[in-house]
Amino acid sequence: MASATGIPENAINEREGEDEPLLGHRGDASQMEGQNIVLNLWIGTAPLAQAGIWILAAIVWGSIFTHQLIFFSSHPLLNSAGLLLVTQSQLILQPTHTPRQKRMGTIIHSTLNLLATLSLTAGFIVIEINKRPPGHDHFVSPHAFLGLIFYILIYLQAIVGFTMYLVPQLYGGIEKAKSVWKYHRLSGYVVSLIGLATVCAATWTDYSLGFLYIQHWAVIVASVLVIMGVWPRIRLAKFGIKKDEGETLAG
Repeated sequence: MASATGIPENAINEREGEDEPLLGHRGDASQMEGQNIVLNLWIGTAPLAQAGIWILAAIVWGSIFTHQLIFFSSHPLLNSAGLLLVTQSQLILQPTHTPRQKRMGTIIHSTLNLLATLSLTAGFIVIEINKRPPGHDHFVSPHAFLGLIFYILIYLQAIVGFTMYLVPQLYGGIEKAKSVWKYHRLSGYVVSLIGLATVCAATWTDYSLGFLYIQHWAVIVASVLVIMGVWPRIRLAKFGIKKDEGETLAG
């Protein structure tokens, strides 16, 4: 049977199923036609992610600015700012699904990630300068190892993202570059998880335990809120996975 638009209803239902997020319905985390892209930061479960990432930033920034500022203070400030920007870049792009929306979303996503990478790079430079004097050992905590992994992956993520969009010839053309996109998207979520884990691990460092006194549980809860806000909006179709008609939304 055809719909009023002349398109078969089963085709419409299939497309709507593909556009559905992992949890919820299509309208819960899809940008509607004509809707301001800024609203992508708040639709569906995004308020949970926003609450989590801003609480996380407030915990870090509040702890830093209520203690004596030292050179090292800029390291957690810059890194938490970078993670905040990364979260916004994910939230802005997730709900896009039409070519025009995707194009605008990609531009904003790339800009936010560029700013995030610059902020994280500055944070990395601070820790390297701080560790240069004798007696400052590298990699003595889980936070240090996770941080190194996070830095490496975020740079790889940025390089792949920018080259896919600006220089698709490196991948053998536009179509081949598009085929890499789903892996870039998936790895982006993994990198964000590592970033959150790095911040959580930071609460067990000597700097936190002996100076900032940041509560472990507060950072963990804020990180969980970010995950609860971002991950349910993932649309499986963007990874080439389609839901079966009888599959539950949580499947």
